[in-house]
Amino acid sequence: MASANLTPWLPPTFLLQGVPGLEASQLWFCIPVGTIYVVILAGNCTILLVVATEPALRRPMCLFLCMLAAIDLAASTAALPKMLCIFWFQGGEIRAGACLAQMFFIHALCMMESAVLLAMALDRYVAICFPLRYGTVFTGSLVAKMGVASVVRGTLLMGPCPFLIRRLSFCRTNVIRHTYCEHMAVVKLACGDTRASRAYGLSVALLVIGGDLVGIGLSYVLIVRAVLRLSSRQARLKAFGTCGSHLCVLLISYSPALFSFFTHRFGPRVAPHVHILLANLYLLLPPMLNPIVYGVRTKGIRDRVARAFLPGRLRAELSPG
Repeated sequence: MASANLTPWLPPTFLLQGVPGLEASQLWFCIPVGTIYVVILAGNCTILLVVATEPALRRPMCLFLCMLAAIDLAASTAALPKMLCIFWFQGGEIRAGACLAQMFFIHALCMMESAVLLAMALDRYVAICFPLRYGTVFTGSLVAKMGVASVVRGTLLMGPCPFLIRRLSFCRTNVIRHTYCEHMAVVKLACGDTRASRAYGLSVALLVIGGDLVGIGLSYVLIVRAVLRLSSRQARLKAFGTCGSHLCVLLISYSPALFSFFTHRFGPRVAPHVHILLANLYLLLPPMLNPIVYGVRTKGIRDRVARAFLPGRLRAELSPG
């Protein structure tokens, strides 16, 4: 049948396979994935609660951490409960509409997170390179506008993808070789001409990942240059320490995403289970580690959590000085 004659058709349901090649072992994945999900919920809710109840923490970086926590909670909740159903009950069936909704929210939220990470890099750049102007530049109004812009960008860029997929015909199989409805994993099931969906997905990924990484990289190049000009060794160490946690999160966030992106398009020889496991790390590690890394590195959050959960004597022993 010529691709031009294919009638758009979406199956009523899709079947998420889980981790291809490891179906017999998937039950054991429930323990680490379930534990990580509990840590994600506890850690990110703690960040939101601490900042919401402590007026002194309502400064730009802490507000960005709240945005990051809210995005991480939403993205992990969009994927992990269904992932646990697949691992525990072999419950991989998902309605087509729910699959497209899951795909939209996961990818849109990941784009929003990337925008927030870029905003945090700009925040560090202004704080370190122009400390006297920081308070007038990064106002609450600007932080709110950056948050709204990240939501609008993610929504608008991801919005066309479900509609492009609805124009395809799925005449081969409805089995998705993944643990969630990932865009390219769904597009690969379609018959006929999928160039529009593939080209749009590639363009958006390059725009978001490439553009944000360039902005983040440029910010840190300027930060390093400014820090190396400081005369005090202690000041240099403090500045590098301030940025160290952010760089760790960037490495954790972008490495699995870039691997999955290039594997779908340029790495067909990568074993499917390796690809899927690493792709899942993108939804597991950053949401779990963000509150831990930033909570430890941000003194106000660390002290507030210590006051709430640690006895007075232990808190005194752990506090510096």
